[in-house]
Amino acid sequence: QGSGLDKPAAVIVETVQGEGGINVARPEWLRALKELCERQDMLLIVDDIQMGCGRTGAFFSFEEAGITPDIVTVSKSISGYGLPMSLCLFRPELDVWEPGEHNGTFRGNNPAFVTATAALHMYWTDDQMEKHTRARGEQVGQALLALCDESGAEGARCRGRGLVWGLEFSRTERASEVCRRAFELGLLLETSGTRSEVVKLLPPLTISADETDEGLRTLARAVRDTG
Repeated sequence: QGSGLDKPAAVIVETVQGEGGINVARPEWLRALKELCERQDMLLIVDDIQMGCGRTGAFFSFEEAGITPDIVTVSKSISGYGLPMSLCLFRPELDVWEPGEHNGTFRGNNPAFVTATAALHMYWTDDQMEKHTRARGEQVGQALLALCDESGAEGARCRGRGLVWGLEFSRTERASEVCRRAFELGLLLETSGTRSEVVKLLPPLTISADETDEGLRTLARAVRDTG
């Protein structure tokens, strides 16, 4: 005899898996997941800690799919200045915490609230940041597609949204080799995925077109040098 639970209480999902290898969920899949949760009376929790705050274009990564999660977690970029901060956003009817009951290390960090407010006023009072991110994302996507078509990058595949992209190779170890070579050339990259098989591109959202181009040229050289 079990506890009487015959289904999950909630589903937690990243719209783009960050550490998991830059796996992008389709908007149709996210909408179907939201509908499933509603039918089964389960909560949908979106982990937007790495992909929120404009990383995919819109402020929240799930906006493109047209869904409204029940709970959203945000952190990291939310402070606007790298200060420790996190927020857990609930639908009002789910917010049953008493004052001070929901406590944690990164909550109530006063300097981070100041920088977060400044960042919201600086970057999110209009749609310029979103347009900038989408433009730089197209620049990155086109360059990676061209790189994957090169003979020296045989078997390479790319995927991403906004300013988060992954470059995967048929030979797993090559991702780490590319990152090491890029570091020697002055570009800091990291790997992601369960086997560190993906080169992860996560540039600053404020990056310029020229800076983006320089980074992409360095990446392309690192790929060619490790072929």
